[in-house]
Amino acid sequence: MTQHVRADCGMSKNKEPTVMYEDNAACIAQLKDGYIKSDRTKHILLKFFFAHELQKAGEVQVVQVRSSDNLADLFTKALPTCTFRKPTHQIGMRRLKDLP
Repeated sequence: MTQHVRADCGMSKNKEPTVMYEDNAACIAQLKDGYIKSDRTKHILLKFFFAHELQKAGEVQVVQVRSSDNLADLFTKALPTCTFRKPTHQIGMRRLKDLP
């Protein structure tokens, strides 16, 4: 599917891996090392470790980002006002009273 989307968008010549930013250390370990058998992961079916195969093949690169620098948290979590202002400023959002 990724190759199909890349071809349709004219990005098929780009051989650089897709970068995945992740702040969860356990998730990063699972992506890099593959299936880790433990009490908490035993219920996960092996077919859901496809991202590990992509990372192993070099199509995906996993980069750890601190939670405080994760801009996606702006859209996925309820944040305190002081924490909310930093990512909104970083993505270029402005308050209505700041607009001309």
